[in-house]
Amino acid sequence: MSSVYFHIGKYFLLMVSTFTKPEKRKIYWKLIIQEVDKIGLQSLGIVALLSLFMGAVVTLQTAANIDSGWIPRWTIGFTTRQTMILEFSSTIVCLILSGKVGGNIASEIGTMRITEQIDAMEIMGINSASYLILPKIVAALFIFPFMVILSMFIGISAGAFVGLTTGVVSLNDFEYGLQYSFELWQVSYSLIKTFFFAFIITSVSAYHGFYTNGGPREVGASSTRAVVYSMVLILVANYILTQLLLL
Repeated sequence: MSSVYFHIGKYFLLMVSTFTKPEKRKIYWKLIIQEVDKIGLQSLGIVALLSLFMGAVVTLQTAANIDSGWIPRWTIGFTTRQTMILEFSSTIVCLILSGKVGGNIASEIGTMRITEQIDAMEIMGINSASYLILPKIVAALFIFPFMVILSMFIGISAGAFVGLTTGVVSLNDFEYGLQYSFELWQVSYSLIKTFFFAFIITSVSAYHGFYTNGGPREVGASSTRAVVYSMVLILVANYILTQLLLL
């Protein structure tokens, strides 16, 4: 248990160092733009592909399980909307990104640690934590919500397309299901979760990379721990935020 408290304290001290004594703004703007490309734009393909097939599968599965005349066909559109907006596009997409983005962040910073690049920065008087971690956090907080909104749009659109082409639901029924009992707060809820998840992925992964010790094998171990802990914390945060925001 003392080890857990040790790492929690060390993590918060790193975050304090990350958000204090920033370098020149011009340098940060350039770094943030680079991180937006690496963290966000280079992940659009996998987010779009997953959302496309998830929306299609949810539509087909819902249609296959409606075997009673008492259940209206617009339930297909309603279920697709709720699945994509409330859970998949925010939580599941971020879990997947924790593997891609989190692993890359931990390995990048971990490699800089074992090759003594971070030590060189600190000798030159540069706040290495702020320089390396802050642009990643800011970039993730900026680009993740756009990726989640894109995922919602692609998933729902794919569900509508598959539903219409397979004949399991009409356009009017699907549209009615999309509009039925819709509240804009549902989208806001997902975006709020996304901000928390983006911070967890970048900060936790950076922490494990920043304190890597040893050689290349330890960099791989740090990347693995970063992904595992990020996923666990995302699931815990998802439960807590759902309790606070929806109930």
